[in-house]
Amino acid sequence: MLTIRDMPRDRASIAQAGKILVAAFAENWSDAWVTLADGVEEVEDNLKEDDTLCRAAFVEDVMVGWIGGLPEYDGNVVELHPLAVHPDYHGQGIGRALVEDFEIQVAQRTDAVTITLGSDDVNNMTTLASVDLFAQDDFFGAIEAIQNLKNHPYTFYQKLGFRIIGVIPDANGFGKHDIMMGKRVKR
Repeated sequence: MLTIRDMPRDRASIAQAGKILVAAFAENWSDAWVTLADGVEEVEDNLKEDDTLCRAAFVEDVMVGWIGGLPEYDGNVVELHPLAVHPDYHGQGIGRALVEDFEIQVAQRTDAVTITLGSDDVNNMTTLASVDLFAQDDFFGAIEAIQNLKNHPYTFYQKLGFRIIGVIPDANGFGKHDIMMGKRVKR
């Protein structure tokens, strides 16, 4: 049975969350969190402030995923960062459950109106990859015409009601854009 609760702050739980982050992003996403130390540092960053949200998913008391949230814009926005589900548990609705729970937590526990997230395309997973967006005659048209080529997560978030709200061109190097997404959680 899946349960979601605030991330435990003990060393073993932080280490497990770090392992999940490294495993989840090792598949084909990026080199953001390569070592366990990188993963643990990210978890600790998500837990260090009192106003951050950090939730973990458990299957039979085994942590299988987690999600973090960082307040921005004087608390009006929460950035969803990161979302990680261990690859052994992909396709079981755990990511969806974490995001849905996160939305509820943001709406109930913060003053935020909007959730944002960045979904990098560093591995040529969309039609925006390797495109010089600044050279496009129709910058926004290129973004609007985006196609998913290799299971990029932006479509996962779209299914959950998030919209593409912009792109940060070349955020990770030339043609490696950050696809910005957002969703209003309350008025």
